[in-house]
Amino acid sequence: MKTAVCIKQVVTRDWPLRPAESATWVRDDDASFEMNEPDAYALEEALRLKERHGGEVVVCSAGPARISQVIREALARGADRAIHVESDALSAAGADAVAAALAAAMQDESFDLVLTGLQSDDQGFGQTGVVLAERLGLPHATIIMEVDIAADGAGLRVKRELESGWFQWVAMPLPALLTIQSGINQLRYATLRGIMAAKRKEIRTVPLDGVASQGQRILELYVPEKTSATRFIDGSAPEAARELVRLLREEARVL
Repeated sequence: MKTAVCIKQVVTRDWPLRPAESATWVRDDDASFEMNEPDAYALEEALRLKERHGGEVVVCSAGPARISQVIREALARGADRAIHVESDALSAAGADAVAAALAAAMQDESFDLVLTGLQSDDQGFGQTGVVLAERLGLPHATIIMEVDIAADGAGLRVKRELESGWFQWVAMPLPALLTIQSGINQLRYATLRGIMAAKRKEIRTVPLDGVASQGQRILELYVPEKTSATRFIDGSAPEAARELVRLLREEARVL
């Protein structure tokens, strides 16, 4: 089975974020980066499926040259090869632009299964996998907690996480695309042998096909201002109580 895993490089979670001078993204020129956590779980699930059913795991990523760091990390963990759509224009691009770039690079690969993380740790829209499925013409399922490939390799059953502790089993044909929920498995670390082997694995770099189309753009990014205020409620005790309940329900929205 030929599986693609889409991964993204994001700023490290504990890095002190500061808006850039343009106020449309964070200052990442001196930032520390890591693999997007949900994507790491998607990679791990692909490696486990390969161990059970055989095949190939191909890492796909879109962004500037610096994302080769996480691509090499994925190869060290066990992926077989990688496809890198290299463009500085994709460093902070939205889901539609990233999905379009990945779809163009993946179109001729004929993957049996495509896995992505549920969402990214930076923008967190959870739309890249869904848009990518549409562009590749694949059925998709989201928030996946378990993947079971049929013995004949013609389809699969997946367990989706719903609200309030509910789950849903869905049967799907292959090829398909799944967005993986964090916690589906236990992540593995790259071994020294894997790190050495990653240096010999293929990373196919392809240019961005055309201009990254931006269906949306960030107008302003800023750090929330901390403010505090005290509000006094006049009137008798019953009147004050009724006004307090109204404020908590309509303005504070905690009731």
